[in-house]
Order: sequence, then C-alpha cells, then structure tokens
Amino acid sequence: MNESSLQRAKRPRTALAGPYGHPFHAMLIPIPLGAWIASLVFDLVAIFTGEVAVFERGALWLIGIGIIGALAAAVFGFLDFSQLERGTRAHKTGLTHMALNLAVTALFVAGFLVRSGAGFDEISIAGFIISLVALALLGVSGYLGGELAYRYGVRVADEQTQREGFTR
Repeated sequence: MNESSLQRAKRPRTALAGPYGHPFHAMLIPIPLGAWIASLVFDLVAIFTGEVAVFERGALWLIGIGIIGALAAAVFGFLDFSQLERGTRAHKTGLTHMALNLAVTALFVAGFLVRSGAGFDEISIAGFIISLVALALLGVSGYLGGELAYRYGVRVADEQTQREGFTR
C-alpha cells in the first residue's frame, strides 16, 4: 500500500468537494436515495389504493427530484473518485460504484420518460419494473459506496484526527 495515495484519498481534491472530513458527495446522496425509495412507496400505494393518479404523479415528481439529486451527487463523487490511485482496489471499487450509479440514473431517466408518456390514469407497470431494477442496482452500488468510505476510508478523516474525538 502506498501511504501517500491513502492520505490523498482522504483529502478533498478541491474545496468544491467539501472540507476535510465533510465530503459534499456524502451529504447529497440522501436526496436521490430518499426520493427514489419514496417513489416506490408511492407506486405501492397507487397499486393498493384507488388513488392511482395522485400517487403516480407523485412518483414521477419524486423520480425527477432523484435524477437531479443524483446528477449533483455524481459531480462531487467524481471529484472524490479522481483522488484514487489507479490500479488500487479502492479505484476499481469506485469505478464500479460510479458505473452502477450512472446505470441507475439512466434507468430512472428511462422510467421517467415511460411514465410521462403513459399518463396518470393507470399504473405504469413498465415504470414500476424499471424502478425495481434500478433500486436493486442502487443497493449494490450503495454497498460499494460503503466499502469505499468505511472499509477503504475514502474521504474519511485519518486515524489521528479520529483519535481527537475520543480524548477528554
């Protein structure tokens, strides 16, 4: 392991990525996650109640909010990714994480277009299936994001900084 590449992965590439120990990418990912999971809840409510139009419209809005949030998170995630040394496990994991997130976002864009074209009088089965596939991929990508942060320590403060939090 190259110690300097490990330390570089903990530091922001630029102030735009967020200050040391507070990456903006990690602050932004709850937006698409929450919006897309809530859209699935809206789909389920639409399926099991008679309020199809209201909840289908709501699901579409939530998917749109998630797409915008994902694009913002991707910009900051790429800044963090660019600090990883090529050929390392962290870089390979980050590349897979990024590719999955781009695929998930593309699926939600496709689902958004399908749902927009279908209207709101009936449940969009195709849109619902696209959301399920996208959310399954998002789960895999989220696991890899956890590997990057919690196992490899990408953009996580170094151990000396962490020790300071446990001193009296």
